[in-house]
Amino acid sequence: MKIALGCDHGGYELKEFIKRVLERLEYSYEDFGCNSTESCDYPNFGAAAARAVAEGKCQRGIVICTTGIGISIAANKIKGIRCAHCADCLEAEMTRRHNDANMLAIGAGFTGKNMAERMVEVFLSTEFEGGRHQRRVDQITALEN
Repeated sequence: MKIALGCDHGGYELKEFIKRVLERLEYSYEDFGCNSTESCDYPNFGAAAARAVAEGKCQRGIVICTTGIGISIAANKIKGIRCAHCADCLEAEMTRRHNDANMLAIGAGFTGKNMAERMVEVFLSTEFEGGRHQRRVDQITALEN
């Protein structure tokens, strides 16, 4: 599985940490930036990572800004993306199980490295349950048209 990564300056350091986590877990990734802590605009990087997921170049994505909110909104503007802003492992698990989320948004200003690491592990290893949840995901997808 290949993971798309994107962040702004507020998420840069956590993104670099998550790259090491992905390497340890033996996931490949593509980094869509940013590449420093210099002030930049999160929509550009969130959308670039989301496009890679929507186009099938990457199977899942992780985006990070200071709160995780703005970059999740930007990612969700891309057709085919279900980006969930999560603050803990249960949310990361349930958004995969019930919503088939294909992107995870993390707030670097609120989420420490240990929690982020575990959230990434859970998000990437949890399968979608389907069943009654598929009907709801289909309804969400229909809203894009």
